[in-house]
Amino acid sequence: MEASLFYFVGFFVFLYFLTGKLLGYKRLPPSPALSLPIIGHLHLIRKPLHRTLAKLSKQHGPILFFQFGSRPVLVVSSPLAAEECFTKNDVVFANRPRLLAGKHLGYDYTTLPWAPYGDHLRNLRRVATVELLSSNRVQKYLGIQMDEVRSLVLRLCRRSKGGEFRVVEMKSILFELTLNVMMRMIAGKRYYGEGVEELEEKRKFQEIVTETFELSGATNIGDFVPLLTWIGLNKIDKKLEKLRRKRDEFMQNLIDERRKLTSDSYSEQSGKTMVDVLLSLQEKDPDYYTDDIIRGMMQVLLSAGTDTSAGTLEWALSLLLNNPQTLSKAREEIDKEIGQNRLMEESDIGKLPYLHGIIKETFRMCPVAPLLAPHESSEECTVGGFSIPRGTMLLVNTWAIQNDPGCWEQPTEFKPERFLGPETVRNGFTLLPFGTGRRRCPGESLAMGLIPLTLGSLIQCFEWKRTGEEMVDMSEGNGLSMPKAQPLVAKCRPRPDMINFLLQF
Repeated sequence: MEASLFYFVGFFVFLYFLTGKLLGYKRLPPSPALSLPIIGHLHLIRKPLHRTLAKLSKQHGPILFFQFGSRPVLVVSSPLAAEECFTKNDVVFANRPRLLAGKHLGYDYTTLPWAPYGDHLRNLRRVATVELLSSNRVQKYLGIQMDEVRSLVLRLCRRSKGGEFRVVEMKSILFELTLNVMMRMIAGKRYYGEGVEELEEKRKFQEIVTETFELSGATNIGDFVPLLTWIGLNKIDKKLEKLRRKRDEFMQNLIDERRKLTSDSYSEQSGKTMVDVLLSLQEKDPDYYTDDIIRGMMQVLLSAGTDTSAGTLEWALSLLLNNPQTLSKAREEIDKEIGQNRLMEESDIGKLPYLHGIIKETFRMCPVAPLLAPHESSEECTVGGFSIPRGTMLLVNTWAIQNDPGCWEQPTEFKPERFLGPETVRNGFTLLPFGTGRRRCPGESLAMGLIPLTLGSLIQCFEWKRTGEEMVDMSEGNGLSMPKAQPLVAKCRPRPDMINFLLQF
């Protein structure tokens, strides 16, 4: 009896392995133990998500498979695995998962961040990269960037009457700067700073911006446990729908306002806003470039071009305040290359490698996209020798990669020098501030003009100090773009050698 049972079990074990071999023996990546019914591995998740996933990757490996409720999820935390996802499998992972934010704020998955891979997405990317964010177009908007940066410098200068150190809250100041820059480029509007009246339009704009970032950064459990949405327990769904109506009304008013302006007033290319460019495309092909398409592109530009740049600037200034020797080196470089008898300009950026090192080191240590925007596999593929099923959400943990001691020497140390000289890090998959592959951020050139111009101007024109002896709090808050948990508050005053020059403005 026992011998018969042994042969019976042995036959099925043999059949199991034979069948697996004949079918390709699909081997999923390792998973943390204890996937619960309905919620899967969601019980393991704590905020901030990127740190939780990094900790689990250290325990189980850099390629992990999760079940987040009803969704299979692949989490990648190594440059080699990220490279495989975005080279060999780039087309496979070019889709986006269908999340509720994409339904409501992405016009039913038709905007640039949410559209599935195909002809429509390729055309949207062409419009973004060629028509709106090309090098030529960005060059024509440099006057707006310079104007807003100088306005910021003057605001800070006037707060420091008598040349004394004044306490300033930098988060809101930097956020208003980037919003002004983007809104002037998009629609020719300015909502913050001196000379701006308290209009009802400004109030609505502030309300929409606040709600957008609150809801975009919120975790929508209904995306992973649809049952909660079906039975009416998911409140974010209704909030997103309400926000969409608000944004639509506001953006449509801006479109209509630009449409009413005479074409003669904006005949010069340099004077065209992004809405003007989109309206000119609409004249040529009204069936495709509908107002929905234009509103969607406006909202993408506004969302992607403001919080990320402002956040990077806030992190960079925080790191410099905690590393005053680095701040001094940056100021010495600027004084040597530019001097103190004129303000920094865009043409100076290429002369300042140390400033670029500071910005890249900020990207590395404090990425505003600690997890790349999620991708989804359109068919079965392999990553690291593991089988990845179709319909799997891909999360690339850039924070884990960029702070990995296996990739970076002394990763917890702020060392801009690591990006200088012949030993400069060149592997694009160890530093991914703008993503990579077919869905790489098209706004890189715009960000890499505004960020160094702003940070360099703040270093050139002001002395900076912490508000006390204690270090600036570098803990991370919750949200889509990894904000600081505590907004940056610092002391600044105009540099004595610059103050007379600044007052001339």
